[in-house]
Amino acid sequence: MYISAELRINYTETDISYPETDITSTPTPFPNPPSCSPRPLSFGNMCVEKETSDCPLSGSSDEIRSLNGAPSSSASAADTPFSPAEKFRALYRLRPHIAAGVLSFGYVVNYMDRFTVAGVLADIQRHFGVSDSKSGLLPTVFICSFMVATPIFGFLGDRFNRKFILSCGIFFWSAVTLISSFITKPNFWLFLISRGLVGFGEASYSTIAPTIIADMFTKDTRTCMLSFFYFAIPLGSGLGYVLGSCVTQASGDWHWALRVTPAMGFAAGTLIILLVPEPKRGAAEQQLVQLRASTSWTKDMKAVVKIPSFVFSTLASASVSFATGVLGVWIPLYLFRAEVVQKNIEPCTAEPCSGRDSLIFGAITCVTGFLGLIVGVAATRWYRTKSSRADPLVCAFGMLSSSIFISLIFVFARFNIVGAYMCIFIGETLLFLNWAITADILMYVVIPTRRSTAVALQSFTSHLLGDAGSPYLIGVISDVIRHSKPDLDLWEFLSLGYALMLCPFIIVLGGTFFLATAHFIVQDRNRAHQQLEEMKLVSVKV
Repeated sequence: MYISAELRINYTETDISYPETDITSTPTPFPNPPSCSPRPLSFGNMCVEKETSDCPLSGSSDEIRSLNGAPSSSASAADTPFSPAEKFRALYRLRPHIAAGVLSFGYVVNYMDRFTVAGVLADIQRHFGVSDSKSGLLPTVFICSFMVATPIFGFLGDRFNRKFILSCGIFFWSAVTLISSFITKPNFWLFLISRGLVGFGEASYSTIAPTIIADMFTKDTRTCMLSFFYFAIPLGSGLGYVLGSCVTQASGDWHWALRVTPAMGFAAGTLIILLVPEPKRGAAEQQLVQLRASTSWTKDMKAVVKIPSFVFSTLASASVSFATGVLGVWIPLYLFRAEVVQKNIEPCTAEPCSGRDSLIFGAITCVTGFLGLIVGVAATRWYRTKSSRADPLVCAFGMLSSSIFISLIFVFARFNIVGAYMCIFIGETLLFLNWAITADILMYVVIPTRRSTAVALQSFTSHLLGDAGSPYLIGVISDVIRHSKPDLDLWEFLSLGYALMLCPFIIVLGGTFFLATAHFIVQDRNRAHQQLEEMKLVSVKV
């Protein structure tokens, strides 16, 4: 579950560059008058340019100039419609934002598919007759396949057409998910394999899509767009729970929940082909010079792991991944068992099981993801004026504070389910502060030609040390504790709660890693900037 609105956007002329068209060098028959200078305008999460009030085309002047610059005797600019060419130029100016929106939609669909299974976990356990430990294998197989594939896609993303790789990956996992919805009861092992194949397909997206956004925007604008992109994680995760619960209750069969996201995946893949450009690598940092990876993959990996702030932020991300992986898989089932203990609902003896807790947890995840992003970006923007180490320090505060409320979930769940939900709300909001900020840290401490490799390595490591094994580990611990009193609903609830108490300690460890990141962040950022300037000079000479 690795996710904004920015209050001020510094949108510059070098924010966008495409290999197909060079806006700055191509003559146009419709030039803007010299007095028209762009200034930022924010529409929600979108960052758009607007003409200044003294621009004749803006409608603020009584005099209208013709296309060749001469004064016109027309009535007023407000009554004169924009020409088709002007409308096209305005739309082209929005093209990067449209592309970012399409990429974010695809990321939402990825996470919806991933957490639809978690939303119907009680039904899957009932259908296949599996224990907590075997149920924990579902996310483990998915993540293991995911993390093995990320270095492969990182290598490809730094050297080949990223848009093509993205669309192929999303088409692949959509087809596999659709096929897996027809697997019959005795074949749990086949269902496990299908989840592994889905993880392989989804690895292309989280590795490559952020680098495309990073190559279309810079500075605060890039933070804004990356935050918008990473909001897809809690939004997609929450919608996955909601989708799984609602579709299962409506159809009476959990298999139908796995047949919705494939259709959305095919739609997202098509939109990527049609609307997402393939920007130059490093185009946002410099407008006319094309940067390509000129070093070997092994050399890139060695260079990346020598960046201390990258290493510590990756370890912190692994802690976040461990906690969110566990909470995302087991908290809905834990709350379901809590309600059984409190006699609010009956135990699940026939399909479909009650999906109320998955529905509520999904809604909370959507809201807390949005709040976490907003608060995180606003806090870092404010704190950057006071400290050059603001980004990792805000992340550390969020992690350390979150551990307190995550611990209180297990105190309230036994007697007060509402109190448990309140602790989940606050704990998740604080935990989600770091998602977009961590991605932004990587983008400014790693040079553009190594970003896909760095994203892939960070994703691989965070999953390897985080959610690749954490859901299975919690399931095993729960089964070991429960075997002493296997027939008691209370003991089934308590055993899972005892296992989940490992999470707050891992979250505190992640906060410590963010503090270590803060120690190195300034020197690593300056070093990356110096390397980029040297690469520009070499590219210009060549």
